[in-house]
Amino acid sequence: MSDSTLHGSCLCETVQFEISPPFQRMVHCHCSRCRKGSGTGRATNLLVAPEQLQWLAGEDAIARYDLPTAMSFGKWFCRNCGSPLPRLTRSGKMVVVPAGALDQAPPIAPSDHIFWDSRAAWDNDSGGLPTHTEYPDTW
Repeated sequence: MSDSTLHGSCLCETVQFEISPPFQRMVHCHCSRCRKGSGTGRATNLLVAPEQLQWLAGEDAIARYDLPTAMSFGKWFCRNCGSPLPRLTRSGKMVVVPAGALDQAPPIAPSDHIFWDSRAAWDNDSGGLPTHTEYPDTW
């Protein structure tokens, strides 16, 4: 993995952050919640430990939405431009970093498709990556 810290920001650049290595996993999630939350056919996220995230600017501009009917789904976003931002899971065990919020390409590529059976009907190519009905047991 890379030794370089990655920087990210929202569209208006009010919120800025960095994540430090090691970068363990990057996945495509096809669940209906991620599709709605991203407005796309899937959400591509890096998963890191909480201590790997540091807010550099604009932390007070972050809004949080926790889906009341979900055990752990939520979304953090910039109050000004609406861009998705890294979020601490409700358990506090991991940070979900939207790959599109990064200012440079991460040193890893997506390794898996999760919630594959929930994918949009028009999103049917796995690109050869492993697919999982839910979270893999090995996580």
